Parts: sequence; C-alpha cells; structure tokens
Amino acid sequence: MKVVGPCKSGKTTLVTGLQTLGIPARAAAQEHSGVPDTWRRFAPARYLVYLDVSVEAMKERSGRNDWTEEILAEQRRRLLHAREHADLTIDTAGLSASDVLDRVVAFLNAQG
Repeated sequence: MKVVGPCKSGKTTLVTGLQTLGIPARAAAQEHSGVPDTWRRFAPARYLVYLDVSVEAMKERSGRNDWTEEILAEQRRRLLHAREHADLTIDTAGLSASDVLDRVVAFLNAQG
C-alpha cells in the first residue's frame, strides 16, 4: 500500500499503524515533487490511499502558524494525479489516527 497526501495529513502515522498490523505500507512525499506520478514510480503498490487535511489541522498538528491556504493548494496541485488515481481518499481533519487506520483496514478487508 502507498499513502500520499499533503504535509501533516497523517501519512507517517498511518503507515506506522499499518506496519504494526503487518500490512506493508509506504508513504510517498509526492507533495514535494513536481513529477505528477512520482507516487507510482518508486515501489509500486497494489493500493493507493490519499489523505487530505485542512490548514487548521496542519497548524494544530505541527504547532506552527505558518501553514497557509496557498501552501496547501500548491501541495494539492502536486498531488492531483495521485488523488485522481487513489483507491481510497480520506479527509483526516477532525479524525483521530485510530479512526483513519480503522477506515483503511475496513477498506482492505472489503477488498478481500
């Protein structure tokens, strides 16, 4: 499984949770790349999960106030190709890490 999303969307936390359950997963820092399909060029995965986030959640999670709508919009622009190809999209703003993990595990169980 590959996980993409803007900064502070919960990629690392989700990947850690999945790996703890024995589910192979990797985060892709696609939001920092100008190459639209970086997410699928390295270590291709069967499923792609896109995590989204709000600026408010970015600020809260990082303890920083310098996140802006413009920064988030640019990261989303860089992630557009991944979002269009995602098997599962989750807006993580307002969700706990365990809520996000539960949704991904439920998705995987539904896939068989």
